[in-house]
Order: sequence, then C-alpha cells, then structure tokens
Amino acid sequence: METKSEEKKLLLELAKQFPDIPHAVSEITTLGAMLNLPKGTEHFMSDIHGEHEAFTHIRRCASGVIRRKLDALFGKALTKDEIGELATLIYYPEEKLDQLRASRTLTDEWYSDIIEKLALLCITVGEKYTRNRVILEIKSGSNGYLDIILELVSRDNNNSFRKEYRKSIIRSVIRLGAEDGIILALANIINALVIDRLHIVGDIFDRGSRADIVMDEIMKVRNIDIQWGNHDALWIGAAAGSDVCIATVINNSIAYNNTDMIEMGYGISLSPLALFAMETYNDGDIEIYKPRKSSGGVLYKRGNDDLLARMRKAISIIQFKAEGQSVRRNPKFNMEDRLLLDKMDLYTGRITVDGVSYKLLDTYFPTLDPSDPYRLTESEEEVMNYLRESFTRSARLDKHIRFLIQNGGMYTVYNRNLLFHGCIPLDADGQLIALAAADGRKGRDMMDYFDGEIRRGFTSLENGVERRRYGDLCWFLWCGRDSPLCARKKIAALERLLIEDSSAHIEHENPYYRSWNDKKIVEMILREFSLSGERCHIINGHIPVNKGELPIKAEGRLIVIDGGFCKAFHDRTGIAGYTLIYNADGMRISAHQPFTSKEDAVKNNADILSETTVFEERHNKIRVRDTDEGVKIRDRIGDLMLLVEAYKKGDIKEGLSAKVR
Repeated sequence: METKSEEKKLLLELAKQFPDIPHAVSEITTLGAMLNLPKGTEHFMSDIHGEHEAFTHIRRCASGVIRRKLDALFGKALTKDEIGELATLIYYPEEKLDQLRASRTLTDEWYSDIIEKLALLCITVGEKYTRNRVILEIKSGSNGYLDIILELVSRDNNNSFRKEYRKSIIRSVIRLGAEDGIILALANIINALVIDRLHIVGDIFDRGSRADIVMDEIMKVRNIDIQWGNHDALWIGAAAGSDVCIATVINNSIAYNNTDMIEMGYGISLSPLALFAMETYNDGDIEIYKPRKSSGGVLYKRGNDDLLARMRKAISIIQFKAEGQSVRRNPKFNMEDRLLLDKMDLYTGRITVDGVSYKLLDTYFPTLDPSDPYRLTESEEEVMNYLRESFTRSARLDKHIRFLIQNGGMYTVYNRNLLFHGCIPLDADGQLIALAAADGRKGRDMMDYFDGEIRRGFTSLENGVERRRYGDLCWFLWCGRDSPLCARKKIAALERLLIEDSSAHIEHENPYYRSWNDKKIVEMILREFSLSGERCHIINGHIPVNKGELPIKAEGRLIVIDGGFCKAFHDRTGIAGYTLIYNADGMRISAHQPFTSKEDAVKNNADILSETTVFEERHNKIRVRDTDEGVKIRDRIGDLMLLVEAYKKGDIKEGLSAKVR
C-alpha cells in the first residue's frame, strides 16, 4: 500500500499532465467511455520459419478479417471478383495499381469510387477505437496527406453538405495527381487499424528463404509481442558471436537452401567456408550432405549441390565439435549423451549411441583428432573467426535481433491468455520439473530466469568468456534436454546425418505433449501463471498439427497454432499454417492452404484459401473493460479521481507549476 508521501508524489506527477480540474475531468470522462468500446482484434501467428510471402499476405489480410469487412460493406453492390480486386489493392496497393494501369485505363470515376470505398472501410475499422488512436494511425500512415485523410474519414460525412464536400476533395486530389498517394495512405491506415495487436508465438527464423524480410515486416507493426522460439534463440546466440550457434545456423541454412538470407539479407559471405570445404573435403562421398533442393545461394550456381554438400560437411563437423565443447563447459545442461565424436570408430566405421552400435554413412573426417576430437583445427578456427566477426558486425542482423529481444520474451500473459512457443517442462506424471540449467527453477520461475538471462546478456558481451556463456545458454534453449523452447530430450542432428538406421533418429518429446489434452494439467499450468477461469487459454506453437489432429485441445483450454507455415511440413500437416483471431465476438482459428505467390495475388487477386472455425463465441461483445487494458484504465481513472479530490481540497494547487500549497 502506498504511503501518503508516495501518493502525493504520484499525484504531483499526474498534475504535470493534467494541471487543473477541467483537464483531469476530461481525461476521466474519455477513459471511462473507452471502457465501453469493443475490445480490439488480436491476431496470433506462429512458426513462420522465413516464409516471408505467406506471412506478409496473411498479416496484411488479417487472416481474412479485411475480406469479411468488405463483404459486409459491399457484398450487395459488388461482385465477388470486384471485392477480390479491392482486397488485393488494400494488401498490395503499389503493386496492384501498377498492374491495373498496365491492363486497363484507370479513369477519374474509378479513382473516385475506390477512394470513397477505402475511406468508408477506414471509418468502419476505426469504429472500435478512440478518436486519438485513429488520428495516431492516420498520422503514421498518411504519407503527408494528413489533413486530406482526416477529412475523408470524418464520421459526420453522411449529410448532404458533407458528402459534396468530400467529393470535392476527391476531385481535387485526382486533378492534382495525388490519387495514388491517397490510396496508398488509406490502405496503410486500414492495415494498421484492422488488427489491434499482433502476437508472434515463436520461430521466425530458419527453413524458409527470407526470415530477414519477415523481420522487416514485423518491425512495421506498432502493437506487437513475440514469444521466442528455439530457432529464434539460436539466431540470438549467433548474432552474439557464439561459435556453436553460428555453425548450427549455417548448417540449417545450407540444409534448407536458404543461404540467400545469410548472404543477401545480412551481408555475411560464406566464401571462406566454401574455400575451406573445397580444400579439406575434396575426397570422399558427399551424397548424404547434399541439400534438399538445388542451391539458392548468391555465390553458387543453381544445381551446384556438390559445393554446398562439401560446405555442409565442413560446418557440420565444426558444429559437432563446438557442441561438445559447450556440453563439457556446462555439466548442468545434463547433455553428456551429445558427446558423440569420441564414440566414433573411423577404422571400423561404427558409432555407439546410447549403448547401441550403428554403422556410419561416412568415415572421411580429416579434421578429427582421435585424441581430442572436439578441438578445432587451425583452419577451422580461421573460418570461425571470420564468421564470428561477420555475424557480430552485421548491422541489419543486429537491428533485427535487438528488436526481437526488446519486443520478445519466453512467454506473454495477455488478456487472460498464456502464450509460449514450446512447453512448460513436465514429468511423466504431469508435474512441473526443475531444470539444472535454470539453477533448479521450474514453471514460471524457470521461464522468468531464462527470459532475464537472454534479455540482460545480449548487451554485456564484452569478452570471450561472457560471449561463450551467453551463446551456450542460447544453444541450450535451441536444443537442450527439456528446454522449454525445444521441448525434446535431444535433437539428433549427428544421428540423422551420419546414421542410416532410423531408430537412432528418434527425438523423444517432453511429456508436456502427452499431457496437453488433459484439462486439469492445462489448468494447473495456467494457475502457475496466475490465470484461472473458463476464458483462459494456453496458445502454443512449435509442434505442427498433423493431418487428422485437432488444434484445439483440453476441452478448448489449449490451442496449437503451428499448422506448418514452412513448406517442408505441408505434406505432414495437409495445410500451410494456422492463425488465430480473438476479437469482441470471441475466438476463431483459421487453417490456411498454401500461398501461391505475391505475383499471383497481385495479378489474379489470388487470396489464401482458409477454413475458419469459431470455437469460442461471445453473445455479448467483449468490451475494453474486460481486458488487461481495461484494468490499467480503471487504475488510471482511480488515480485521476484522487487528483481531482486533491485539487478540490487544496492539497495540490491548480496550475502548470503544480506546487504543493
């Protein structure tokens, strides 16, 4: 409880913003009215994995929200094709205008009609916000046409005089050649207003071709939170200069043919690795190291899989060595079973894993020293020195990772929902387990520990020891035993690469994934994060929902939204991702079919086909007063009421100086 002195200090700070009773009363009245507005729309996406075109399209169409708004407004006046064209114009205004100009003549009448419709849609999507919030988004997206946009989207445009006034503005805009700029501005504002908050439930990076473009798109969003995934933690470690994280990132990129992101996106040349690989691994069979498809790297001709295979072999051995060093430095990780290089007998061509002997697919490893298999050779050290310098000096990567850290975390509690990527580690009985890697913490304490370590550590990498400690922690979150982001007992990278027997590839999941259908266990986890009641949910990513499996679990208390954005999982999931919408009417989940391409969307108005399921409907609209923001507003109103009382009593003097009498 605040003391009288602390309360007066708070009121004096408030008095600087609201220097007299009229100002305070005005704010109280505005805030009180806000409580009765419908809650804003929340958009949940996860496991984007660098699929930038699909992500951008789904974000801009708001998982079908914009199309539904257009159908409601213009469904009786426009054909399906006309609504599709209007929707595409909102998603890709510049590209669609170019395409329309090339295919037909855009008349003044067309421009006038389109601007009117976009202005009406802008008014509609802004109805659930305060005037100040709408003006804020208009200022941000107006492209210099602020006053014009404000007049076009005025809510009192329905009387005859205002209609003629608006039409006069539009005629002037077209006569002066500013029509494209107005359309672009209105599209930007609609896009900003249609979704109140975007939640990214982990794994922005890896597999897909351009996670850097995804990050650029994410950074345009005003209200956003990110729950780190294990792939994100790996990239955080790589950007910090961790050898084990850098080697793993490059290995993943080559395996999934997305070297463009490293080279073009972040300006990190892989030439030193390529030269080292050609010199060191010019002999031996390299078939098992070939990437999944022909190369997409900028330095290498498409189809030159032999070079990429040698590069992957070189970086794989460096990765396995660096992993062994990390395991030895960190006994509390409990990952001694990952020390496998010393279990290889290159003479007999076999390796022992968990007490079982397997045949190796390759035995030509000229950089392995049997007496010290985890030591990097001088040439390997040179390659890693170059790569470490390149990763830590990439300005664009640094900008993206700092945004990821500042706006992200291990979990988020928002509007009575608990969001995290992987799992809350459990034992076979469904009880919380303590992790030695988190100094014996479990549940929420464990998540808070990792969150703090990642958040604080990135800014304090002043020496090699600290860099290794921080990178090791990121690597543990990427693949560690029962890591809350990885949620497996191990990632069998070496086994999947070098052992043909699939029994060695099994990666057992944490028991959390056997418990997430149990409502009592899910409710126990929610209580761990101070959440209770029927309207609370866990929103989960990380594990793709397979064909025939339902994304809604534990009697509606847990929702899995990883439906396989990544193309590599489309056969397994049968779809191309789930997204979740939570608005004033309740929750609905959408299952999306694969996205064709941006070019197809612009040219043919091709949208992503989606099947939407409403699984929690509210008959009475959810209001701002029912949300976390509502709690803050009520607290603010309470403080302002105390300020008004202090003014009335004379405890605080009205006026800009706000001095105590």
